[in-house]
Amino acid sequence: MPKLRPKVLVHAATDYLKAHPEEVVRALRSAVGLRAGIPLDALRYLIAEVATGPKAPTDVVIEAVPPGLRAGLTIRAMGTTIRVRVTVFIEELDLGADKAMVTARIADLELEVLEGEDSPVAGLIKSGALDLSKPGNLVAYMPKRPELLIEAVDDRITVDLMKVPKLRDHPQVRRALDVAVPVVTIAGIQTKDDHLDVQFRATPTGIRASIAAVQQARR
Repeated sequence: MPKLRPKVLVHAATDYLKAHPEEVVRALRSAVGLRAGIPLDALRYLIAEVATGPKAPTDVVIEAVPPGLRAGLTIRAMGTTIRVRVTVFIEELDLGADKAMVTARIADLELEVLEGEDSPVAGLIKSGALDLSKPGNLVAYMPKRPELLIEAVDDRITVDLMKVPKLRDHPQVRRALDVAVPVVTIAGIQTKDDHLDVQFRATPTGIRASIAAVQQARR
């Protein structure tokens, strides 16, 4: 996976804020309500930076369909080019020092064959044999399930992001979780006005554990 370039990200963020000064006011208002509003333009930019290479999805489109997120992307699978459209609703989060569980509901899944119409995959899609209303069941029977996949049933999928080695073994990510999780957790994520709004919930009783984590990190 390509590495993100911090200097490039800083310049891009600076240019974006110059063009959209209203984002500063929005950020201040959100902070008062323990929220963080992430412009979807930022998410689009990050995907464009990261999703590179011959196996990466192309023509990625992301848009808000409050409270969910609608995505469209083109992928290449087993000699077949497929256009995927799907809406995702984040329904539950469970964060801890050793876990980052996200449960999402998948809706409005559409698969369109663009190339390779004679392939077995294309035949399966066109036959209507796939129950696209229950994508979780399709994912559950994948021959090579991603390590981060915890559960997939009907229209719901649960993943643990801390199963991704680059996150799990990253010292700064682990340190940030050790410090932040005891005092603040994510209560919900939803879209609004072309933003991804993250709602936080404070837990003052965890301040002692957070301070201990900071002290441990300094040793």
